[in-house]
Amino acid sequence: MQSYQYYKNEYNKCLELTGETGYVESVVPPIVYINGLPGVRFGEVVYFETGEMGIVISLDSDSAEVLLFSRNPIVVGTQAARSGMPLKMPVGGEYVGHSIDPLGRSTSESVYIPRPTEYRILDRPAPGIDMREKITQSFETGVAVVDLMIPLGKGQRELVLGDRKTGKTEFLMQVLLTQAKQGSICIYTGIGKKKVDIKRAEEFVLRHNLTQNTIILSTSSTDPLGLIYITPYAAMTLAEYFRDQGRDVCIILDDLSTHAKFYREISLIGKRFPGRNSYPGDIFYAHSRLLERAGNFRTQHGVGSVTCLPVAETIESDISGYIQTNLMSITDGHVYFDHELFEQGRRPSVNYFLSVTRVGRQTQSKVRWGINRELSSFLTLYEKTQRFIHFGAELNEGIKSTLSMGTRILNFFDQPMGHTVGMDIQILIFCLIWIGAIPEEDSARLQYITSKCMTLYDSNEQFKDLVGKLIDESNDFNVLLGRISSQSKQIMEIIDKG
Repeated sequence: MQSYQYYKNEYNKCLELTGETGYVESVVPPIVYINGLPGVRFGEVVYFETGEMGIVISLDSDSAEVLLFSRNPIVVGTQAARSGMPLKMPVGGEYVGHSIDPLGRSTSESVYIPRPTEYRILDRPAPGIDMREKITQSFETGVAVVDLMIPLGKGQRELVLGDRKTGKTEFLMQVLLTQAKQGSICIYTGIGKKKVDIKRAEEFVLRHNLTQNTIILSTSSTDPLGLIYITPYAAMTLAEYFRDQGRDVCIILDDLSTHAKFYREISLIGKRFPGRNSYPGDIFYAHSRLLERAGNFRTQHGVGSVTCLPVAETIESDISGYIQTNLMSITDGHVYFDHELFEQGRRPSVNYFLSVTRVGRQTQSKVRWGINRELSSFLTLYEKTQRFIHFGAELNEGIKSTLSMGTRILNFFDQPMGHTVGMDIQILIFCLIWIGAIPEEDSARLQYITSKCMTLYDSNEQFKDLVGKLIDESNDFNVLLGRISSQSKQIMEIIDKG
């Protein structure tokens, strides 16, 4: 009721300001056609006398096509006034720790959020190359298989790709947990999601006490099409506000394949000419102008980054779909969640052979680069060995050793939901496995050791200094292996006693 009265007052203000009023001549929900606004422009906000609002998405010689942001019906003959302004949303730190919709309104009627004073245009052009900085800082996800095999950088756009129910959202929550604990602003964007999924994200944030650095901006599948369409643009606008404060921002867009479907619905209702798979011809432009706004930028308050993790859903593991390949060509790589690996019990079910990162490796230290190289070559050998033994070949000591090491590494990569591992501990555990200091092949035992190391690292300054010194003073992976090998007994004693 408050928003209804607010927009009705805006109608009266706009009528006084522009002096132009039109009337609705036809309605095809969620689109209305307005006649009698000669000065109206594309992208301009229009207010109705009934308290509704919309945005102009097309212009004809005698009418304007307006996309509504409400499900309330509008009848033919309703008066409308142009605002003379593009669509804007309030931005500010007041939203941190809250759940909001794309217009900056609280999604819970019982929660009051002070309205920020600064407003920004939702659909802004991406900053030019003169404002961009080279990506040099590593982006930690807290998931070992991604950090060691598919490294990311702050400011990178990395597509998260896979079938439904393969663990994509669980991975994104682990990323959100890691980044929020490191002080980055995290914006989880639910685009046309089920309300129960949005509720789960809110509960995850509360359960892990991440409200100081997290914003949930979402629309449900029951919301108006217009609101769902502008959701990712609103989230990116909010991310740019914090970026301009010199903060690092992690924005999760869950998911853009759903966004494309809703945009297709709007376009077909508006009688746009359908292209491939009935998607509108500008669907690539719609997503590219959004994702190009992410990156590493120079601001008045220092360098700020917007790391974007858009999600795309595949059907029957087909990564060659129209929207999926569009997003692959826009982003800086992709993390692929394999349905077959999920069925085998891998958690997360990341297929590192089909995953790509085009930027993250330039942020790696020599030690991490050496680990990445060794892991890539060894896991390739491990996969070949597994295919070889299917033919019933006799197992010699070399093959047994390869299979044992591969099993231990894959067990190390298994991480349950809500469990994250810091970069230094990832490196330490991998080196201990590599030199044979952790010979166990039991997944539960390995997860216990990893969890114990994380607890020690957070609570024991002596252990933290020891691990940090070993890694920081090593300028090569082989040097680090030698140092850890010489102190492996001492390290394992500390872990066992801790």
